Amino acid sequence: MASRKRKGEIEDIEQDVNELARLAPTNEKAATELTRLRREVTELKREFYSHMSAWQRLQLARHPQRPYTLDLVPLMFEQFAEIRGDRAFADDPAIICGMAKFHDKQLMLIGHQKGHDTKQRLARNFGQAKPEGYRKALRAMELAAKFKRPILVLIDTPAAYPGVDAEERGQAEAIARNLREMSRIPVPIVVAIIGEGGSGGALAVAIGDHVMMFENAVYSVIPPEGCAAILWRDASKAELAAEALKITANDLLELELIDEIIPEPEGGAHANYEAAAKLLDEAVTRAFAKVSNLAPQELLNRRYEKFRKMGQCF
Repeated sequence: MASRKRKGEIEDIEQDVNELARLAPTNEKAATELTRLRREVTELKREFYSHMSAWQRLQLARHPQRPYTLDLVPLMFEQFAEIRGDRAFADDPAIICGMAKFHDKQLMLIGHQKGHDTKQRLARNFGQAKPEGYRKALRAMELAAKFKRPILVLIDTPAAYPGVDAEERGQAEAIARNLREMSRIPVPIVVAIIGEGGSGGALAVAIGDHVMMFENAVYSVIPPEGCAAILWRDASKAELAAEALKITANDLLELELIDEIIPEPEGGAHANYEAAAKLLDEAVTRAFAKVSNLAPQELLNRRYEKFRKMGQCF
């Protein structure tokens, strides 16, 4: 409740800032007050975003204008060449795959794509991949292994698609196969959760040597709404479930389920795509520097041990 009140205060001051900004060019007193209020807004935002609950971070992770894979491609990569189709059934637009140049390195990029408006979201199935999406991703990873190119995965999905057609085409098998095969891919794999990391839909492309999260991203075995419906038969308790599930970047770093938290620009990644891309770029560069010089067998051994020890802290 206190955080909602503080957010309301920020919005009220921002309204005052907008009004003063209109007057400032012709009024020296308004210009002075505008400077003071802008400082106050910056400080209030810093305090608000540093004390957000798990539920509030989830809302930011789901923000409709959050940057997705195709938003980040022109800001971080060159010569992106998309790969389509799983060579078995169809192309899945919920997952983007393609070769790209990252600084002076050639790599394979794999990422979820949700869409920013209703038409795009329907076309991309809200970022929920079907079996052909995971098979396309695996095909791309095997291609990367063949040409000895590192792999970067950008994750933002609520879950794998649970529809009848997906189950008929082997959704569970496709996810399980990816889990097994990713553990064997003999090239560096860096994973960044940039929004929602939902259940097996995220994990199916998240077996990496270095796993990172944006500070307002979430990663969970189940959405809080589903957890609340199962545990309490009351979806209205989703906020309580979000705290219990430990879905935030800080929680997961403490539990040693991720390796790094990537900071976001003021107001969240959706507020400034360029700044968010720069911060992600720097984190990806550091991550590849840590794992790129390892021999293939050492890389695979470390990857196996990394995931094998998860949960042992309990």
